[in-house]
Amino acid sequence: MELKNILIGLEDLKVKGNLGIDINSVQSNSKKVEQNDLFVAIKGFESNGHEHIMEAIENGAKAILAQEDQISKSMIKEIGDNITLILTKNTRYALAIVACNYYQNPSRKFKLVGVTGTKGKTTTTFMIRDILQKRGIKVGLIGTIASYIGNEKIANSENTTPESLKLQEIFSVMLKEKCEVVVMEVSSQSLKLDRVAGCDFDIGVFTNLSEDHISPKEHPDIEDYFNSKVKLFKMCKKGFVNSDDIYTSSVAKMVPNCSITTFGIDNHSDLLAKDITVTNQYVDFKVKIGDKNERVKVSIPGRFSVYNSLAAIAVATQFGCGSEEIKEALLSIRVPGRSELVDNKLGLTIMIDYAHSPSSLEKILSSVKTYTRGRVICVFGCGGDRDKNKRPMMGEISGEVADYTIITSDNPRTEDPTQIVKDVEEGIKKTKGKYECIVDRVEAIKKAISMANKNDIIILAGKGHEQYQEINKKRYPFDENKIVNDIIDEMMN
Repeated sequence: MELKNILIGLEDLKVKGNLGIDINSVQSNSKKVEQNDLFVAIKGFESNGHEHIMEAIENGAKAILAQEDQISKSMIKEIGDNITLILTKNTRYALAIVACNYYQNPSRKFKLVGVTGTKGKTTTTFMIRDILQKRGIKVGLIGTIASYIGNEKIANSENTTPESLKLQEIFSVMLKEKCEVVVMEVSSQSLKLDRVAGCDFDIGVFTNLSEDHISPKEHPDIEDYFNSKVKLFKMCKKGFVNSDDIYTSSVAKMVPNCSITTFGIDNHSDLLAKDITVTNQYVDFKVKIGDKNERVKVSIPGRFSVYNSLAAIAVATQFGCGSEEIKEALLSIRVPGRSELVDNKLGLTIMIDYAHSPSSLEKILSSVKTYTRGRVICVFGCGGDRDKNKRPMMGEISGEVADYTIITSDNPRTEDPTQIVKDVEEGIKKTKGKYECIVDRVEAIKKAISMANKNDIIILAGKGHEQYQEINKKRYPFDENKIVNDIIDEMMN
Protein backbone atom coordinates (compact mmCIF):
# COMPACT_ATOMS: atom_id res chain seq x y z
CA MET A 1 0.00 0.00 0.00
CA GLU A 2 1.22 3.50 -0.81
CA LEU A 3 2.51 5.31 2.27
CA LYS A 4 0.38 8.42 1.69
CA ASN A 5 -2.78 6.26 1.77
CA ILE A 6 -1.72 4.69 5.06
CA LEU A 7 -1.50 8.18 6.60
CA ILE A 8 -4.99 9.38 5.55
CA GLY A 9 -6.76 11.14 8.42
CA LEU A 10 -3.61 12.20 10.28
CA GLU A 11 -3.14 15.95 10.50
CA ASP A 12 -0.20 18.28 11.19
CA LEU A 13 2.42 15.78 10.08
CA LYS A 14 6.01 16.81 9.47
CA VAL A 15 7.47 14.82 6.60
CA LYS A 16 11.03 14.32 5.39
CA GLY A 17 11.20 12.07 2.32
CA ASN A 18 8.91 10.42 -0.19
CA LEU A 19 5.27 9.59 0.69
CA GLY A 20 4.75 7.84 -2.65
CA ILE A 21 6.68 4.70 -1.70
CA ASP A 22 4.99 1.32 -1.32
CA ILE A 23 4.82 -0.10 2.18
CA ASN A 24 4.81 -3.85 2.68
CA SER A 25 3.55 -3.94 6.27
CA VAL A 26 3.15 -1.83 9.44
CA GLN A 27 4.97 -2.75 12.66
CA SER A 28 5.36 -1.23 16.12
CA ASN A 29 7.88 -3.86 17.26
CA SER A 30 11.30 -3.27 15.70
CA LYS A 31 12.15 -6.98 15.89
CA LYS A 32 9.22 -7.84 13.58
CA VAL A 33 10.19 -5.30 10.92
CA GLU A 34 11.04 -6.66 7.47
CA GLN A 35 11.96 -5.17 4.09
CA ASN A 36 9.95 -2.08 3.05
CA ASP A 37 7.91 -1.88 6.27
CA LEU A 38 6.66 1.20 8.13
CA PHE A 39 7.88 1.26 11.73
CA VAL A 40 5.78 3.24 14.21
CA ALA A 41 7.76 4.16 17.33
CA ILE A 42 5.70 4.12 20.55
CA LYS A 43 6.82 5.40 23.94
CA GLY A 44 5.49 2.76 26.34
CA PHE A 45 5.55 2.37 30.11
CA GLU A 46 8.34 -0.22 30.04
CA SER A 47 10.21 0.59 26.83
CA ASN A 48 10.53 3.32 24.22
CA GLY A 49 10.30 2.35 20.56
CA HIS A 50 12.25 5.46 19.58
CA GLU A 51 15.34 3.81 21.03
CA HIS A 52 14.93 1.01 18.47
CA ILE A 53 14.50 3.08 15.31
CA MET A 54 17.94 2.22 13.95
CA GLU A 55 17.29 -1.49 14.62
CA ALA A 56 14.07 -1.19 12.60
CA ILE A 57 15.97 0.44 9.73
CA GLU A 58 18.63 -2.29 9.84
CA ASN A 59 15.81 -4.85 9.58
CA GLY A 60 14.50 -3.19 6.43
CA ALA A 61 12.14 -0.37 7.46
CA LYS A 62 11.61 2.07 4.58
CA ALA A 63 9.63 4.61 6.62
CA ILE A 64 9.55 5.71 10.26
CA LEU A 65 6.61 7.32 12.06
CA ALA A 66 7.88 8.93 15.26
CA GLN A 67 6.68 11.27 18.00
CA GLU A 68 8.01 14.83 17.80
CA ASP A 69 8.97 15.14 21.46
CA GLN A 70 10.87 11.83 21.40
CA ILE A 71 13.25 12.40 18.52
CA SER A 72 16.31 14.65 18.46
CA LYS A 73 18.02 16.48 15.60
CA SER A 74 20.95 14.10 15.87
CA MET A 75 18.59 11.14 15.51
CA ILE A 76 17.01 12.71 12.42
CA LYS A 77 20.52 13.11 10.96
CA GLU A 78 21.38 9.49 11.83
CA ILE A 79 18.24 8.21 10.08
CA GLY A 80 19.50 9.84 6.89
CA ASP A 81 17.90 10.77 3.58
CA ASN A 82 17.06 7.30 2.27
CA ILE A 83 14.34 6.73 4.87
CA THR A 84 11.03 8.57 4.86
CA LEU A 85 10.54 10.12 8.32
CA ILE A 86 7.12 11.29 9.51
CA LEU A 87 6.73 13.17 12.79
CA THR A 88 3.46 13.47 14.70
CA LYS A 89 2.42 14.63 18.17
CA ASN A 90 1.00 11.27 19.33
CA THR A 91 2.16 8.02 17.78
CA ARG A 92 -0.29 5.90 19.78
CA TYR A 93 -3.18 7.69 18.11
CA ALA A 94 -1.36 7.70 14.79
CA LEU A 95 -0.77 3.94 14.97
CA ALA A 96 -4.49 3.33 15.47
CA ILE A 97 -5.40 5.42 12.40
CA VAL A 98 -2.59 3.88 10.35
CA ALA A 99 -3.81 0.39 11.33
CA CYS A 100 -7.38 1.26 10.25
CA ASN A 101 -6.10 2.48 6.88
CA TYR A 102 -3.70 -0.41 6.34
CA TYR A 103 -6.46 -2.99 6.94
CA GLN A 104 -8.91 -0.85 4.91
CA ASN A 105 -11.20 0.13 7.79
CA PRO A 106 -12.89 -3.22 8.43
CA SER A 107 -15.11 -1.90 11.26
CA ARG A 108 -17.04 0.20 8.73
CA LYS A 109 -18.17 -2.99 7.00
CA PHE A 110 -19.87 -4.77 9.93
CA LYS A 111 -21.84 -3.67 13.00
CA LEU A 112 -19.51 -3.01 15.95
CA VAL A 113 -20.75 -3.22 19.55
CA GLY A 114 -18.45 -2.02 22.35
CA VAL A 115 -19.00 -2.97 26.01
CA THR A 116 -17.21 -1.03 28.75
CA GLY A 117 -17.49 -0.93 32.54
CA THR A 118 -15.59 -2.07 35.63
CA LYS A 119 -17.39 -5.40 35.88
CA GLY A 120 -19.59 -7.48 33.61
CA LYS A 121 -17.88 -6.76 30.27
CA THR A 122 -16.93 -10.35 29.53
CA THR A 123 -20.26 -11.88 30.56
CA THR A 124 -22.27 -9.25 28.69
CA THR A 125 -20.33 -9.77 25.45
CA PHE A 126 -20.83 -13.55 25.66
CA MET A 127 -24.55 -13.04 26.30
CA ILE A 128 -24.88 -10.74 23.29
CA ARG A 129 -22.97 -13.19 21.10
CA ASP A 130 -25.08 -16.18 22.15
CA ILE A 131 -28.38 -14.37 21.61
CA LEU A 132 -27.38 -13.08 18.18
CA GLN A 133 -26.24 -16.56 17.19
CA LYS A 134 -29.68 -17.90 18.09
CA ARG A 135 -30.95 -15.40 15.52
CA GLY A 136 -28.59 -16.89 12.92
CA ILE A 137 -26.22 -13.92 12.90
CA LYS A 138 -22.50 -14.62 12.46
CA VAL A 139 -20.69 -12.92 15.35
CA GLY A 140 -17.09 -12.09 16.19
CA LEU A 141 -16.16 -11.60 19.86
CA ILE A 142 -13.04 -9.89 21.25
CA GLY A 143 -12.26 -9.70 24.95
CA THR A 144 -10.36 -10.68 28.07
CA ILE A 145 -10.60 -14.43 27.54
CA ALA A 146 -9.88 -14.66 23.80
CA SER A 147 -11.10 -13.66 20.34
CA TYR A 148 -13.73 -15.85 18.70
CA ILE A 149 -15.57 -16.23 15.42
CA GLY A 150 -18.79 -17.86 16.49
CA ASN A 151 -17.73 -20.40 19.13
CA GLU A 152 -14.29 -20.99 17.60
CA LYS A 153 -11.31 -19.37 19.32
CA ILE A 154 -9.05 -17.63 16.80
CA ALA A 155 -6.59 -15.89 19.16
CA ASN A 156 -5.67 -15.74 22.85
CA SER A 157 -5.76 -12.37 24.59
CA GLU A 158 -2.90 -10.44 26.15
CA ASN A 159 -5.09 -7.42 26.96
CA THR A 160 -8.83 -6.96 27.42
CA THR A 161 -8.72 -4.86 24.25
CA PRO A 162 -5.85 -5.67 21.84
CA GLU A 163 -3.33 -3.05 20.74
CA SER A 164 -4.62 -1.10 17.74
CA LEU A 165 -2.54 -2.89 15.09
CA LYS A 166 -3.56 -6.33 16.37
CA LEU A 167 -7.17 -5.22 16.79
CA GLN A 168 -7.50 -4.13 13.17
CA GLU A 169 -5.86 -7.36 12.03
CA ILE A 170 -8.46 -9.37 14.01
CA PHE A 171 -11.24 -7.20 12.55
CA SER A 172 -9.97 -7.92 9.04
CA VAL A 173 -10.02 -11.68 9.70
CA MET A 174 -13.57 -11.43 11.05
CA LEU A 175 -14.66 -9.45 8.01
CA LYS A 176 -13.05 -11.99 5.68
CA GLU A 177 -14.99 -14.74 7.51
CA LYS A 178 -18.19 -12.75 6.89
CA CYS A 179 -19.02 -11.73 10.47
CA GLU A 180 -22.06 -9.46 10.42
CA VAL A 181 -21.58 -8.20 13.99
CA VAL A 182 -18.48 -7.89 16.18
CA VAL A 183 -18.93 -7.56 19.94
CA MET A 184 -15.90 -6.43 21.94
CA GLU A 185 -14.85 -5.50 25.44
CA VAL A 186 -13.51 -1.95 25.48
CA SER A 187 -11.23 -1.24 28.43
CA SER A 188 -10.60 2.20 29.88
CA GLN A 189 -6.91 1.82 28.99
CA SER A 190 -7.75 1.12 25.35
CA LEU A 191 -9.80 4.31 25.24
CA LYS A 192 -7.26 6.42 27.09
CA LEU A 193 -4.35 5.12 25.00
CA ASP A 194 -6.24 5.43 21.68
CA ARG A 195 -6.17 1.70 20.84
CA VAL A 196 -9.72 1.96 19.47
CA ALA A 197 -9.28 5.32 17.69
CA GLY A 198 -10.72 5.11 14.19
CA CYS A 199 -13.08 2.24 15.06
CA ASP A 200 -16.59 2.73 13.74
CA PHE A 201 -18.78 1.80 16.74
CA ASP A 202 -22.51 1.41 16.20
CA ILE A 203 -23.54 0.62 19.78
CA GLY A 204 -21.90 1.18 23.17
CA VAL A 205 -22.79 -0.40 26.53
CA PHE A 206 -21.75 0.87 29.98
CA THR A 207 -22.28 -1.84 32.62
CA ASN A 208 -21.17 -0.05 35.82
CA LEU A 209 -18.25 1.80 37.40
CA SER A 210 -16.41 1.23 40.67
CA GLU A 211 -12.94 2.16 41.86
CA ASP A 212 -10.43 -0.01 40.04
CA HIS A 213 -7.36 0.43 37.82
CA ILE A 214 -6.30 3.49 39.82
CA SER A 215 -2.49 3.50 39.69
CA PRO A 216 0.41 5.52 38.27
CA LYS A 217 0.43 3.36 35.10
CA GLU A 218 -3.35 3.37 34.60
CA HIS A 219 -5.62 6.16 35.90
CA PRO A 220 -4.62 8.78 38.50
CA ASP A 221 -8.17 8.96 39.94
CA ILE A 222 -11.75 7.75 39.48
CA GLU A 223 -12.67 10.79 37.37
CA ASP A 224 -9.98 10.02 34.82
CA TYR A 225 -11.12 6.37 34.82
CA PHE A 226 -14.74 7.39 34.22
CA ASN A 227 -13.96 10.01 31.59
CA SER A 228 -11.85 7.51 29.68
CA LYS A 229 -14.82 5.14 29.47
CA VAL A 230 -17.18 7.93 28.39
CA LYS A 231 -15.02 8.38 25.28
CA LEU A 232 -16.67 5.24 23.87
CA PHE A 233 -20.03 6.99 23.70
CA LYS A 234 -18.54 9.91 21.82
CA MET A 235 -17.73 7.33 19.13
CA CYS A 236 -21.19 5.68 19.08
CA LYS A 237 -24.52 6.37 17.46
CA LYS A 238 -26.46 4.59 20.23
CA GLY A 239 -25.66 3.71 23.84
CA PHE A 240 -27.14 1.61 26.64
CA VAL A 241 -26.28 2.52 30.24
CA ASN A 242 -27.07 1.24 33.74
CA SER A 243 -29.50 3.68 35.38
CA ASP A 244 -28.79 2.26 38.86
CA ASP A 245 -25.12 3.22 38.77
CA ILE A 246 -24.33 6.73 40.02
CA TYR A 247 -21.61 7.23 37.40
CA THR A 248 -23.11 5.62 34.32
CA SER A 249 -26.48 7.29 34.81
CA SER A 250 -24.81 10.66 34.10
CA VAL A 251 -23.45 9.65 30.70
CA ALA A 252 -26.46 10.94 28.70
CA LYS A 253 -25.72 14.55 29.67
CA MET A 254 -22.10 14.20 28.58
CA VAL A 255 -22.71 12.79 25.08
CA PRO A 256 -25.55 14.75 23.46
CA ASN A 257 -24.81 13.26 20.02
CA CYS A 258 -25.32 9.68 21.23
CA SER A 259 -28.86 8.34 21.72
CA ILE A 260 -28.84 6.86 25.25
CA THR A 261 -31.26 4.19 26.50
CA THR A 262 -31.24 2.98 30.13
CA PHE A 263 -31.58 -0.40 31.80
CA GLY A 264 -31.89 -1.18 35.50
CA ILE A 265 -33.66 -2.68 38.48
CA ASP A 266 -34.16 0.03 41.12
CA ASN A 267 -34.47 3.30 39.20
CA HIS A 268 -36.77 4.30 36.35
CA SER A 269 -35.38 2.70 33.18
CA ASP A 270 -36.32 2.13 29.58
CA LEU A 271 -35.66 -1.57 30.17
CA LEU A 272 -36.66 -2.53 33.72
CA ALA A 273 -36.31 -5.89 35.48
CA LYS A 274 -39.00 -6.84 38.01
CA ASP A 275 -39.94 -9.77 40.27
CA ILE A 276 -36.39 -11.13 40.59
CA THR A 277 -35.68 -14.59 42.02
CA VAL A 278 -32.12 -15.65 42.82
CA THR A 279 -31.01 -19.20 43.66
CA ASN A 280 -27.57 -20.80 43.81
CA GLN A 281 -28.09 -22.23 40.29
CA TYR A 282 -29.84 -19.43 38.37
CA VAL A 283 -31.60 -16.07 38.45
CA ASP A 284 -34.89 -15.22 36.80
CA PHE A 285 -36.84 -12.01 36.35
CA LYS A 286 -39.60 -10.31 34.38
CA VAL A 287 -38.80 -7.79 31.64
CA LYS A 288 -40.71 -6.27 28.75
CA ILE A 289 -39.44 -7.53 25.40
CA GLY A 290 -41.33 -6.01 22.51
CA ASP A 291 -44.94 -5.66 23.61
CA LYS A 292 -44.97 -8.49 26.15
CA ASN A 293 -43.72 -9.02 29.68
CA GLU A 294 -41.48 -12.09 29.56
CA ARG A 295 -39.97 -14.22 32.32
CA VAL A 296 -36.27 -14.71 31.62
CA LYS A 297 -34.16 -17.36 33.37
CA VAL A 298 -30.35 -17.02 33.35
CA SER A 299 -28.01 -19.88 34.24
CA ILE A 300 -25.53 -17.52 35.95
CA PRO A 301 -26.79 -16.81 39.48
CA GLY A 302 -26.60 -13.39 41.13
CA ARG A 303 -28.29 -10.01 40.95
CA PHE A 304 -25.45 -8.71 38.77
CA SER A 305 -26.50 -11.26 36.13
CA VAL A 306 -29.77 -9.38 35.79
CA TYR A 307 -27.89 -6.20 34.82
CA ASN A 308 -25.68 -8.06 32.33
CA SER A 309 -28.75 -9.76 30.86
CA LEU A 310 -30.63 -6.47 30.51
CA ALA A 311 -27.68 -4.94 28.65
CA ALA A 312 -27.53 -7.96 26.34
CA ILE A 313 -31.29 -7.89 25.74
CA ALA A 314 -31.15 -4.18 24.92
CA VAL A 315 -28.47 -4.77 22.28
CA ALA A 316 -30.04 -7.95 20.90
CA THR A 317 -33.38 -6.30 20.23
CA GLN A 318 -31.57 -3.78 18.02
CA PHE A 319 -30.76 -6.69 15.72
CA GLY A 320 -34.31 -8.03 15.63
CA CYS A 321 -33.89 -10.81 18.19
CA GLY A 322 -37.17 -12.07 19.62
CA SER A 323 -38.09 -13.19 23.14
CA GLU A 324 -37.67 -16.92 22.45
CA GLU A 325 -34.16 -16.47 21.06
CA ILE A 326 -33.24 -14.30 24.04
CA LYS A 327 -34.67 -16.74 26.59
CA GLU A 328 -33.07 -19.80 25.02
CA ALA A 329 -29.62 -18.20 24.87
CA LEU A 330 -29.64 -16.87 28.44
CA LEU A 331 -30.91 -20.16 29.85
CA SER A 332 -27.88 -22.02 28.45
CA ILE A 333 -25.23 -19.29 28.79
CA ARG A 334 -21.80 -20.34 30.11
CA VAL A 335 -18.92 -17.89 30.40
CA PRO A 336 -15.49 -19.35 31.26
CA GLY A 337 -14.43 -18.22 34.72
CA ARG A 338 -17.26 -15.74 35.24
CA SER A 339 -19.55 -17.08 38.00
CA GLU A 340 -19.04 -20.41 36.25
CA LEU A 341 -20.75 -23.31 38.00
CA VAL A 342 -18.78 -26.56 37.89
CA ASP A 343 -20.86 -29.67 37.20
CA ASN A 344 -19.66 -32.40 39.56
CA LYS A 345 -20.60 -35.88 40.77
CA LEU A 346 -21.08 -34.81 44.39
CA GLY A 347 -23.75 -32.27 43.45
CA LEU A 348 -21.90 -29.49 45.29
CA THR A 349 -22.27 -25.86 44.28
CA ILE A 350 -18.78 -24.87 43.18
CA MET A 351 -18.25 -21.58 41.38
CA ILE A 352 -15.14 -20.41 39.52
CA ASP A 353 -14.87 -16.63 39.29
CA TYR A 354 -12.21 -14.25 38.03
CA ALA A 355 -12.59 -11.91 41.04
CA HIS A 356 -9.03 -10.71 41.64
CA SER A 357 -9.51 -7.22 43.11
CA PRO A 358 -11.02 -6.07 46.42
CA SER A 359 -14.18 -4.73 44.75
CA SER A 360 -14.76 -7.80 42.58
CA LEU A 361 -14.15 -10.21 45.49
CA GLU A 362 -16.55 -8.29 47.72
CA LYS A 363 -19.16 -8.25 44.97
CA ILE A 364 -19.11 -12.00 44.25
CA LEU A 365 -19.03 -12.98 47.95
CA SER A 366 -21.81 -10.55 48.90
CA SER A 367 -23.88 -11.72 45.96
CA VAL A 368 -23.71 -15.44 46.76
CA LYS A 369 -24.23 -14.73 50.48
CA THR A 370 -27.73 -13.43 49.76
CA TYR A 371 -28.99 -16.69 48.24
CA THR A 372 -26.86 -19.43 49.83
CA ARG A 373 -28.64 -21.46 52.54
CA GLY A 374 -25.41 -22.89 53.93
CA ARG A 375 -21.88 -21.54 54.24
CA VAL A 376 -19.89 -19.45 51.78
CA ILE A 377 -16.45 -21.08 51.53
CA CYS A 378 -13.95 -18.86 49.75
CA VAL A 379 -10.68 -20.12 48.28
CA PHE A 380 -8.47 -17.33 46.94
CA GLY A 381 -5.00 -15.85 46.71
CA CYS A 382 -3.34 -12.78 45.23
CA GLY A 383 -1.03 -12.51 42.24
CA GLY A 384 2.67 -11.88 42.67
CA ASP A 385 4.44 -8.86 41.16
CA ARG A 386 1.19 -6.89 41.40
CA ASP A 387 -0.34 -4.31 43.78
CA LYS A 388 0.62 -5.50 47.28
CA ASN A 389 -1.75 -3.07 48.99
CA LYS A 390 -4.81 -5.02 47.91
CA ARG A 391 -3.70 -8.25 49.62
CA PRO A 392 -4.70 -7.39 53.23
CA MET A 393 -7.77 -5.60 51.87
CA MET A 394 -8.95 -8.79 50.14
CA GLY A 395 -8.17 -10.83 53.24
CA GLU A 396 -10.31 -8.51 55.32
CA ILE A 397 -13.18 -8.65 52.81
CA SER A 398 -13.25 -12.45 52.77
CA GLY A 399 -13.01 -12.55 56.56
CA GLU A 400 -15.99 -10.22 56.87
CA VAL A 401 -18.23 -11.79 54.22
CA ALA A 402 -17.34 -15.48 53.79
CA ASP A 403 -18.12 -18.05 56.46
CA TYR A 404 -14.80 -19.79 55.91
CA THR A 405 -11.73 -18.68 53.96
CA ILE A 406 -8.83 -20.74 52.65
CA ILE A 407 -5.98 -18.42 51.69
CA THR A 408 -3.83 -19.94 48.97
CA SER A 409 -1.72 -19.17 45.89
CA ASP A 410 -2.89 -17.47 42.71
CA ASN A 411 -0.10 -16.71 40.22
CA PRO A 412 2.89 -16.07 42.51
CA ARG A 413 5.05 -15.18 39.49
CA THR A 414 8.50 -14.26 40.83
CA GLU A 415 7.42 -13.72 44.47
CA ASP A 416 7.49 -16.20 47.34
CA PRO A 417 3.93 -17.64 47.51
CA THR A 418 4.19 -18.13 51.28
CA GLN A 419 4.88 -14.42 51.77
CA ILE A 420 1.92 -13.47 49.56
CA VAL A 421 -0.33 -15.67 51.70
CA LYS A 422 1.03 -13.98 54.85
CA ASP A 423 0.27 -10.55 53.34
CA VAL A 424 -3.36 -11.61 52.75
CA GLU A 425 -3.53 -13.09 56.26
CA GLU A 426 -2.69 -9.71 57.82
CA GLY A 427 -6.06 -8.45 56.61
CA ILE A 428 -8.18 -11.40 57.68
CA LYS A 429 -6.66 -11.24 61.18
CA LYS A 430 -8.55 -7.97 61.65
CA THR A 431 -11.84 -9.84 61.38
CA LYS A 432 -13.51 -12.63 63.32
CA GLY A 433 -13.67 -14.73 60.17
CA LYS A 434 -12.67 -18.39 60.30
CA TYR A 435 -9.79 -19.24 58.00
CA GLU A 436 -6.71 -21.32 57.31
CA CYS A 437 -3.73 -20.99 55.00
CA ILE A 438 -2.87 -23.69 52.45
CA VAL A 439 -0.24 -22.45 50.01
CA ASP A 440 -0.73 -25.28 47.48
CA ARG A 441 -3.86 -24.29 45.52
CA VAL A 442 -4.82 -27.88 44.63
CA GLU A 443 -4.68 -28.86 48.30
CA ALA A 444 -6.69 -25.76 49.20
CA ILE A 445 -9.42 -26.71 46.71
CA LYS A 446 -9.36 -30.29 48.04
CA LYS A 447 -9.88 -29.02 51.60
CA ALA A 448 -12.83 -26.84 50.54
CA ILE A 449 -14.53 -29.75 48.76
CA SER A 450 -13.97 -32.11 51.69
CA MET A 451 -15.65 -29.74 54.16
CA ALA A 452 -18.61 -28.65 51.99
CA ASN A 453 -22.17 -29.96 51.94
CA LYS A 454 -24.95 -29.43 49.39
CA ASN A 455 -26.26 -26.29 51.10
CA ASP A 456 -22.83 -24.61 50.95
CA ILE A 457 -21.19 -22.80 48.04
CA ILE A 458 -17.47 -22.92 47.28
CA ILE A 459 -16.06 -19.86 45.52
CA LEU A 460 -12.73 -20.44 43.75
CA ALA A 461 -11.77 -16.82 43.18
CA GLY A 462 -9.01 -15.12 41.23
CA LYS A 463 -7.98 -17.32 38.32
CA GLY A 464 -11.26 -17.57 36.44
CA HIS A 465 -10.75 -18.57 32.81
CA GLU A 466 -6.98 -18.97 33.14
CA GLN A 467 -5.68 -22.42 32.26
CA TYR A 468 -2.31 -22.01 33.94
CA GLN A 469 -0.48 -21.04 37.11
CA GLU A 470 2.54 -18.77 36.65
CA ILE A 471 5.53 -19.53 38.87
CA ASN A 472 8.99 -18.00 38.31
CA LYS A 473 8.20 -16.89 34.74
CA LYS A 474 6.95 -20.34 33.74
CA ARG A 475 3.32 -21.27 33.17
CA TYR A 476 2.12 -24.66 34.40
CA PRO A 477 -1.22 -26.21 33.34
CA PHE A 478 -3.93 -25.35 35.88
CA ASP A 479 -7.54 -25.86 34.78
CA GLU A 480 -9.68 -25.44 37.90
CA ASN A 481 -12.70 -27.10 36.30
CA LYS A 482 -10.63 -30.23 35.62
CA ILE A 483 -8.87 -30.05 38.99
CA VAL A 484 -12.21 -29.99 40.85
CA ASN A 485 -13.49 -33.05 39.02
CA ASP A 486 -10.17 -34.91 39.39
CA ILE A 487 -10.28 -34.29 43.16
CA ILE A 488 -13.87 -35.52 43.38
CA ASP A 489 -13.10 -38.62 41.30
CA GLU A 490 -10.22 -39.40 43.67
CA MET A 491 -12.43 -38.87 46.73
CA MET A 492 -15.12 -41.20 45.35
CA ASN A 493 -12.72 -44.06 44.56
